[in-house]
Amino acid sequence: MKKVRLGGWMGLLCALALVLALSTGALAAPVALTSVGQSPDAMMVKVLLKKAGLDSDYEATMKASQLSKEHKVLVAVVGGSMKGLGAAGINKEQERDRVKDLLGAARSKGVKVLVMHVGGKGRRGELTDFLMGVAFPAADAAMVVKGGNDDGLVDKLVPKGVKVQQVETIQAVSDPLKAKLAAWGVK
Repeated sequence: MKKVRLGGWMGLLCALALVLALSTGALAAPVALTSVGQSPDAMMVKVLLKKAGLDSDYEATMKASQLSKEHKVLVAVVGGSMKGLGAAGINKEQERDRVKDLLGAARSKGVKVLVMHVGGKGRRGELTDFLMGVAFPAADAAMVVKGGNDDGLVDKLVPKGVKVQQVETIQAVSDPLKAKLAAWGVK
């Protein structure tokens, strides 16, 4: 009969525990990140978070069931793209419903919601405006790149008491984003 070293078993058990933790979300990042409208803007925010040394659980079509107790903040990045919606196999109404469910789950789980529009004036349009009307009313904080709120739409949509933070460019988002997350306990 072959002898099995205890160290080998311990290594195997540790590896299995890690796999189990990852699959159940036990090691989730404190920031959940999703797109609202399926534009590439959320991916740009993911890169900015990474540069700032912050991990995020990014899922372009995140569902309410994917929010875990480890998530302290949900960052919802609004930017409508018909091409992106098509690639995801959904229409604007399905996206609206997904986002409403996700934001409702965040509220019920005590997860702070930061809604962002980083596409500026160039990413505004009928689809983006439609989705802004879904996301910004659920915001605990709002951040937009200059030009994205020239008409004051975001100011009208956010809840009373939520100040819209404007930044000059997408590159200038990093510091205010990091500061807002730190204020909510994400470092």
